[in-house]
Amino acid sequence: MMPLRVPLRPVDPAAFAPFGAIVQPPAALGQRAFFSDHLHQRAEGSAPVLHVNHVAPSVLPLEIKRLERHPVAAQVFIPLDVSRYVALVMPSDPSGAPDPTRALAMLMPGTLGIIYSPGVWHLGATVLDKVGSFAVLMWRGGREPDDEFRTIASCQVVAPAPGHVREHASTSGGAEA
Repeated sequence: MMPLRVPLRPVDPAAFAPFGAIVQPPAALGQRAFFSDHLHQRAEGSAPVLHVNHVAPSVLPLEIKRLERHPVAAQVFIPLDVSRYVALVMPSDPSGAPDPTRALAMLMPGTLGIIYSPGVWHLGATVLDKVGSFAVLMWRGGREPDDEFRTIASCQVVAPAPGHVREHASTSGGAEA
C-alpha cells in the first residue's frame, strides 16, 4: 500500500490557526507582534524551559512514521540559523491518535517561527538544505507528563509542483521557494 502523500504548501497563518500560530514580524516598522496568549495553558507546578535544538538536514520526500504532542503546554520554535523547515501537524482522531488524513504540511522559511498549541500532533524539528538550530520554549515539570510520541502508518511529505510554494511575502518579496 502506498503511503499517504501530504504536499507541502505555502505558509498560511489562517490554515494553521487551529493548530497554533505562525510567529512573524508585525506589518509596520516600529510595531510589536505579541504571541503570549498562546502560552498561558500549562500544568500546575511547571516552569518555562528554553533550550536550543541543533538539527541535521533532511531531504524531500520525508517519510513520517513518528509524531509527538504535548497535551498540557504549547511548544514554540524560533529559528536561529535555519534555511527552510517543514511544519507538519495533524488533529487527533476520535480515539486521540493522530489523523494523517487531515494533515497539514507547510514549507517554512527560516525567518518565521511557529507555536504548536497544546495537544497538537506534530513532526519534530525538521530542517531542509543545511544543518539548523532552533530556540525552543515550553513549560515543563508539572505533575502530568507532557511528552507523548506515537508511531503512525507511514505518510510522506512531498514537494509541491514547481511554482506552487512561495516564500512568505515579508521575507523574500514573493520569490519562488
